[in-house]
Amino acid sequence: MTKTALSVNLNKVALVRNSRTTTIPDPLRAAATCIAAGCQGITVHPRPDQRHIRPDDVERLTEMLADHPDIEFNIEGNPFAGPEPNGFPGFMELVERARPHQTTLVPDSPDQLTSDHGWDVEANVDRLRPIIEKLHSWGSRVSIFVDPSPRGLELARSIGVDRVELYTGPYAEAHAHGNLDEVLPGYVEAGRVARECGLGLNAGHDLNLTNLADLLRAVDGIDEVSIGHALIVDALFMGLGDVVGQYIETIAGAYSK
Repeated sequence: MTKTALSVNLNKVALVRNSRTTTIPDPLRAAATCIAAGCQGITVHPRPDQRHIRPDDVERLTEMLADHPDIEFNIEGNPFAGPEPNGFPGFMELVERARPHQTTLVPDSPDQLTSDHGWDVEANVDRLRPIIEKLHSWGSRVSIFVDPSPRGLELARSIGVDRVELYTGPYAEAHAHGNLDEVLPGYVEAGRVARECGLGLNAGHDLNLTNLADLLRAVDGIDEVSIGHALIVDALFMGLGDVVGQYIETIAGAYSK
């Protein structure tokens, strides 16, 4: 079994900020908190509509993480997402500027609420090959988002993919409904084939404190998990009491002088 790194996805922090015309909560502060707490990586997924992480967030995180060379910076998104009138420069342009340690390619469309499927590698091999070559020239490891199936993994390795990220949405749903036996063998087999092909193995989507350990025990060799939504939700409740207490103390202190 390998030791699995935790990369924290900061999209939901930016989503809360973007619900108002404000600068808080600041993803950089969230990144610093996560790093201080011991995470090994920071993930962002800038989308063309800029509903959460924005290009300036990517730029500021790039500058900040330069002071933390041991923390992996992972940028994920659709490499074919081009420039938009709202100021989005295009996904590949953002990656070229940031030069992250890892770029995770995701086949999401602009109108998707969240990523919900992996690449059809066979159908996209000719499109992905030059993208992967370019990312390698920028010094970035390349991971691609895939469904929990061995299909296309050997082909992915042949065009230069370094890692695959298993889409764990179906796993999380099965875990929650008690029918894990129906889907878990597919993840185990995909992980086995990926390792045999020489691919590193990541996992992400809907992982949480309830289902994460079972996945790691079942699928050997997961190098990294990327977790955002559930982690931020947990933070609202697990950290909220301490924060409220500090506000109460601050209010009391204001009237004690």
